[in-house]
Amino acid sequence: MYPQQIHSYLRQFFHENNCQILNDNDHYINVQLTIEMDKKIMNRPFYWKYIESTDDEPSPAQLTFITDKNRLVEDVKGEVVHFGSLRLSQLFQATKEMGSFVQMHERVENKLEKKTILTPWLGVNYKISYYSDQTKEILYSLGINLMTGQVLERFQELLSGVDLDTTMSANTYNLPYIIKPIRALERLDGIIDNIIQKEDHTWAEEAKLRWQKDRRVLEYFYEGVENKPDCYEIEKEAMDQQFAARIKIDIINGGLFYLK
Repeated sequence: MYPQQIHSYLRQFFHENNCQILNDNDHYINVQLTIEMDKKIMNRPFYWKYIESTDDEPSPAQLTFITDKNRLVEDVKGEVVHFGSLRLSQLFQATKEMGSFVQMHERVENKLEKKTILTPWLGVNYKISYYSDQTKEILYSLGINLMTGQVLERFQELLSGVDLDTTMSANTYNLPYIIKPIRALERLDGIIDNIIQKEDHTWAEEAKLRWQKDRRVLEYFYEGVENKPDCYEIEKEAMDQQFAARIKIDIINGGLFYLK
């Protein structure tokens, strides 16, 4: 996940959760949390318990996230957020908990009598995790037109440039979809499976070679021991689990989007 993708995700996340964006630079973003979001991600329950018991004025946190520290020339202090960082993982989890799927409409300022037609799209953000003794995670954002079946990659980036709302603008008309969302999701899942199949899987073979090397070392230490102790079996099982190559696909979030 590139820095600009992370930046776009943060901007969209806080915008959708009504957190005021105080400063939006290309490589860092400063936001004012709402009370609800502060409680969600700041992990300070004793502060909020005190505020609520004393009826004091609440002071939700302001946060600065640095999304590309290599481009940072200003004297900005904040959290460096990158793919795999605890903060970004926390926001992914918060997105899941608050509702992974939404229905949004492109906001249209239409002063003409003619209605603006909005086309339905299904957008899904996937996370593919490759596990062995080393871990790699990749994000894919796909969108599929529910009228034509056209598929777009980097769909989240497209949405970040669209003014969206949960309610329809006046004088707009939503086209009824032809492709059912469940069928569209199956098609996107198939695309993700195809992407995985075409990936270079030498990482799994390399993990197997590292497993064999460590296994030989383990066997060397217990060579000649007829009745091996319990710790041998524990180490062997832990090693097997550590080096086992596996792939996990997660849907981070998604939704139905009506766009011009």
